[in-house]
Formats: sequence, structure tokens, C-alpha cells
Amino acid sequence: MKEQILPAEGKLGVLMPGLGAVATTFIAGVEAVKQGLAQPVGSLTQMSSIRLGKRTENRYPKIKDFVPLASLNDIVFGGWDLYKDNVYEAAVNAKVLETSLLNAIKPQLEAIKPMTAVFDKSYVSNLDGENVKTGATKYDLALQLIDDIENFQRENGCDRVVIVWCGSTEKYIEVEEVHETIEAFEEGLKENHPMIAPSMIYAYAAIKLGVPFANGAPNLTCDIPALEQLAKETGTPIGGKDFKTGQTLMKTILAPGLQARALGVRGWFSSNILGNRDGYVLDHPDNFKTKEVSKLGVLEDIFRPDIDPELYGDIYHKIRINYYPPHGDNKESWDNIDIFGWLGYNMQIKINFLCKDSILAAPIVLDLALFSDLAKRAGMSGIQEWLSFYFKSPQTLPELRPEHDIFKQLIKLQNTLRHMMGEELITHLGLDYYQELVEEEL
Repeated sequence: MKEQILPAEGKLGVLMPGLGAVATTFIAGVEAVKQGLAQPVGSLTQMSSIRLGKRTENRYPKIKDFVPLASLNDIVFGGWDLYKDNVYEAAVNAKVLETSLLNAIKPQLEAIKPMTAVFDKSYVSNLDGENVKTGATKYDLALQLIDDIENFQRENGCDRVVIVWCGSTEKYIEVEEVHETIEAFEEGLKENHPMIAPSMIYAYAAIKLGVPFANGAPNLTCDIPALEQLAKETGTPIGGKDFKTGQTLMKTILAPGLQARALGVRGWFSSNILGNRDGYVLDHPDNFKTKEVSKLGVLEDIFRPDIDPELYGDIYHKIRINYYPPHGDNKESWDNIDIFGWLGYNMQIKINFLCKDSILAAPIVLDLALFSDLAKRAGMSGIQEWLSFYFKSPQTLPELRPEHDIFKQLIKLQNTLRHMMGEELITHLGLDYYQELVEEEL
């Protein structure tokens, strides 16, 4: 498959709806790395190695040296936001990164100003937009976004563009008739259908242009039949949803270990506090439900009561998210896990995770941007399930259950890269080493 991958030549535009804490931390981080001020810790594309061939070959190149990814020096940033602050001002307000670091890259950050955003207050009740597009219909807004993307690409001399949604969590909605076909969806845009969310309008504009789109929030966005259909027609990679950070990251690390050891689980209670804009948005029950559904699905697909009813037949799983302004972007989560082992004897696990939400999300944005661009150049269209590693609620075909085990997700990602480059897939079976030894002895 290697010969089918187009080279990563020229500039790559990375556009983000929502230039808030996550997006500005990502942009500032990449600029700091480019100037040698910091390391891109947490980014697989920049820091991780991948094993190739047999263990005896000892081949472990960096992923960025193995697959043809865009260089950090070739990335151009842009985006849309409800507020007019440039990226430097927004980063200062987010209070994630130290001012001394931001000041060292101030000119680069100040140069990035948000385009006017598509916003519907009925989807994010706790925010008010001041830098917002107007149009007679949602279709008009989609056309404006298409113009924004094309103008950005032309004005910045970009050869390619990708879009990663870094905006707020929208209210909970489910798939309806307007989402079923692209014809119904486009008609709904022209008729201002209330069940077409702003994030869907961004996704439509991107996919219509063949621009890869990754959804970093739990919204119903590109995971609707209409946009999945359009993505196949336009040869566009899509993926989502909801960046896997914080508490859910810990769940997808710990839960597979419990399941692997055949330990039973009676209950898993999760509580969070955070004080950034995301926390403020989630303080509204309509938006919290969207996040809750995304987070609840993680355990349901790791602990399968239909397969192992004796161990996971009656798990009580509860999630709470509370807005707490003093914490800012510092998220704190508590998990109480009631498990049982041999002969049904009860045990408990307690986790207290104090993390910085945007610090964990920023490298995910980078990897999704680079891998989505790679997928486009490799001719991979539609749902990119191999990127499930980065999402709380991975997008799959309707007939497939998502894989939430982070270790299986990593194997899927790495084997996809090996497949792209014509390398042997690795199953970790290992019997061949010992069988070869036996044959030699005989």
C-alpha cells in the first residue's frame, strides 16, 4: 500500500472550530516545540516508537520517521470562535500555560485571529456569542464556512487542510429522519431544521470539500448516516468522538486489566470537578447528558454482561460532573470501584486523578490532525476506526460495537500504520520463535 500514499509536501492547514483552552494549548504547544522550548510529550506521532518485524530484528523507529507525516514546521493554524480574542489573548484567559511561555511565542499567537463562528444558543445554552455568522438559512451558513476554508487555504498557501472540532459540547440529540440521507440533510439545511446542530454544519462544509474532519466532542456530528455517506462520496476521512482525556483515559487503562484477570465488578462511581469553559457548558443538564452518554459507553463495551454475566451482569455505573470555577482547566476526578475476586470476596479500588484537561487533549489534536491528513493522502475515506485510540466514544459502522480497550486500540492503530507501509502485521503470538528453534534442533 506504501506506493499509494501521496507525499506530505507543502503546508498543512489545521482549522479548529473553537479556539478555547484546548485549541490554544495545542497551537501554543506546537509553536513552543518548533522553537525548541518544550517537548511534545503525549503525542504518539512525535514521541512514540513502533516495532517492525520480529523482536530479534530490533527495529523500533519513531512513528514520525516511519510514516510520511506532515512536519510541524509546515503546519498553519486557524479556526473559528464565538469570541474575538486572538490566540494569545485566548490562551492567557484560559490560564493553562505559563505566561512566560506564551510571551516567548506571542507574535505567532497574536497573528491567529478567529473567523466568525456558526452558533446556535439552543445547543449551548450557557454561552453567548459575539463573533457569530448570520444567514437566512443553515445552508447559507454552510456556504460561508466553505468560503472560509477555501479562503484560508488560498491565503496561507496550504496544499491541504484538516479540521478538528475543539468546540463546546452541544445538547443531546439522537439521529432523526433529517440525518438519514444527504438529500434529506441538505434539504434540512435549507429549511433550518432544528435538529441540525452547528457542529454538523462545520462537518458538512468540510466533508463537502473533501477536508478530513475529526470530532473532539461528544456531539452527534459526523456520526450520522448522511455525513458518513457524503464522506464516502467525496473520499473524506472522518472520525470521532470526544477526546479521551482525564477520567475516561484512566478507565480504558484500568478496566481492561480487570477484565483480563477475570475479576468481577459490582459498581463504578465517577465524579469530576472542573472550572473551564467546558465545565461551564456542562453545567447545563442538556449538555451534560451528551457527555454522560459518551462516558457511560466505555465500561459497557469492556465489561460485557452478555458474554460474562457472572462477572459483569449487574454493574452500577454512575457519573457526575460538577462545575467548580476555582479549578479552572485543572480537572479533578474521583473513582470508587467495587470489585470482587476469588470465591466472590469483595475488594475496592480508589483513584484520585488531578490532571490538566487541555494538557492531555492538546497532543490528541496534533495526532488526529496529522493522522487524518495521512489517511487522506493514503486514499482512506469514511470512518477511520483505527483512530479509536483517541476517542471516548469511537465511531464505527452501525453493525460494529466500538472497541474501548486502549491496548487493543493501540494495536489497531499500529497495525494500520504497518499495513500502510507494507510491513508485516504483528499479532504478538510469538510461537514462531520457539517452533523455529524446535525445527532447528530436529
